[in-house]
Amino acid sequence: MSSVTSIEAPEFNYLQAFMRECSAIVLDPGKEYLVESRLMPLAYSEGLRTVGELLVRLRQEKSENLRRKILDAMTNNETWFFRDFYPFEALRQEIIPALMTSRSATRSLRFWSAASSSGQEPYSIAMLLKEKFAFPNWKFSILATDICDAVRTRAAEGRYSQMEINRGLPAAMLTKYFVRSGLDWMIAPSVREMVDFRACNLAVPWPDIPKMDVVFLRNVMIYFDITIRKQILSRLRSVLQPDGVLFLGCAETTLNLDATFERIPFQKTVYYRLLK
Repeated sequence: MSSVTSIEAPEFNYLQAFMRECSAIVLDPGKEYLVESRLMPLAYSEGLRTVGELLVRLRQEKSENLRRKILDAMTNNETWFFRDFYPFEALRQEIIPALMTSRSATRSLRFWSAASSSGQEPYSIAMLLKEKFAFPNWKFSILATDICDAVRTRAAEGRYSQMEINRGLPAAMLTKYFVRSGLDWMIAPSVREMVDFRACNLAVPWPDIPKMDVVFLRNVMIYFDITIRKQILSRLRSVLQPDGVLFLGCAETTLNLDATFERIPFQKTVYYRLLK
C-alpha cells in the first residue's frame, strides 16, 4: 500500500491528539493510510478535495459537528451477528443456565454490550434469549452502548443489508426475527424492544450503569493504551455482579492488567469472572 497521502505531519499529529482526547484511541504513527481511507468520504461530503484539507478545517474551525463526524468516521465499527460463535455457545450451554439458577429469586438478568457498534451483538444476545430461555416471568434487559452517534442511531433502527444478514445470522433466525424492507431487512419489534441503546465513552467515567450479569467488551480495548485498559477493567469490577461474566475479544486479555479476574476456558473461547 502506498505511503503517499494528502496529510501533512501537523494535521496528523493534531488528529492523534484529538482521537486520544475524545476517545482515548491510540493512533500510531504510520497510520496515515488508515486515516485517508476512513476520512476521504467525509472530506468529499464536506466539499473538500483531500483529507488534509479536512484536518486543517478541524484544527481551525473547532466545529463540534465536524468533530463528531470525524470521531464517528474514525471509530472502527466492524461487527457481525453471532461473531466468533463460541462466546454465544458459552452463554447458551453454561453461563445463562448457571446464572438463572442463582437468580431464581429475582428472575432477572442484565446484559451489557459495551461497544455495540451497529447492533448485531446485542441483537444476537436478544435472539439467543428468545430462542432458548423464554421462560415465564423472567425479565432480560440488554444495554447497548457506543461512542459513535451514527452507528448507534442505525443500530436502534434495526435495519440491515443483505450482506450484513449473510454474516453470521442463521437462516432460521432470519425467517423468525426479521422482515423485508425494500432491499434490506428490519429486525422484529419483539427483539428490538429488548435492547436499550445509549451513548457511552468507555475511556472516561461512565454514566450510571446498573449491576450487570454479563458484559461483552469485545475488540475495543486493543485500541487503548495500557493505562486506559486498566482503568476500564477497574470500573468493570464495580459494575459486574460477583458471579457475573466478562467477555473480551480474541486478542484481548486481563493478563498483566488486572489480577482480580479469573480466566475460564470454554471450547474455543474464554470468559472472565472476578476472583472470589
